[in-house]
Amino acid sequence: MSMTRFEIEEKIVAMLKTVYDPEIPVNVYDLGLIYKIDVSDGGEVNIDMTLTAPNCPAADFIMEDIRQKVESIEGVTAATIQLVFEPEWDKEMMSEEAKLELGFL
Repeated sequence: MSMTRFEIEEKIVAMLKTVYDPEIPVNVYDLGLIYKIDVSDGGEVNIDMTLTAPNCPAADFIMEDIRQKVESIEGVTAATIQLVFEPEWDKEMMSEEAKLELGFL
């Protein structure tokens, strides 16, 4: 039995929580860097994400890490990671855990 889109999305979120910006000890999901996760009926995944800074030196590394991890999920046939800078990221987008971890609370 194949997984529902919702189940695949949950697995994607769990996987995104294992991806870190090398300079920040918080995962990309809790940092609020993931703007959109779209799963098509055919298992194609489109993710819109941003970075804490437009000139982040680890951008390619992070995006490739996400793509490989998401494509390893059962039910996902392909993953496309789009880098967007609208809206601009700010620390208010972080989860409470991330703010705590980084000393913003």
